Amino acid sequence: MRVSPRVVAAAAAVATVTAGLAVRAGADGAFAKYAGSALYTVLLCALVALCAPRARPVAVAGAALALSWAVEFLQLTGVPAQWAARSTVARLVVGSTFNAPDLFWYAVGAAAAWGVHAGVRRVATPSSAGRASRPAASR
Repeated sequence: MRVSPRVVAAAAAVATVTAGLAVRAGADGAFAKYAGSALYTVLLCALVALCAPRARPVAVAGAALALSWAVEFLQLTGVPAQWAARSTVARLVVGSTFNAPDLFWYAVGAAAAWGVHAGVRRVATPSSAGRASRPAASR
């Protein structure tokens, strides 16, 4: 039985949110903050993969990283801080204050998600060598 890439991406999104909540509940300080930053980008990777299930893992990770960085740089404008003051959801989604180290941790999250996505895709997709070795009648 083949599982849909969208189902896998949705499960990854749920697992990422669960991991983020677990980090918040079980840790604090710098670890919790930067794990949360990395997981933010992992979640964006899962959401990009959900929207574009055929996209290559490097494209998914690159798009998620670009979105993460865009949100972080948007914080320099003060607009997210205004939104965050009015809405808890906005605060969770776009943050409120620019923090340069987050840029690095977003890249860590994108790299981790890329590695997992590429590995899952490699396992789920038969290799071209395996297809070429089968007789033409069975293809």
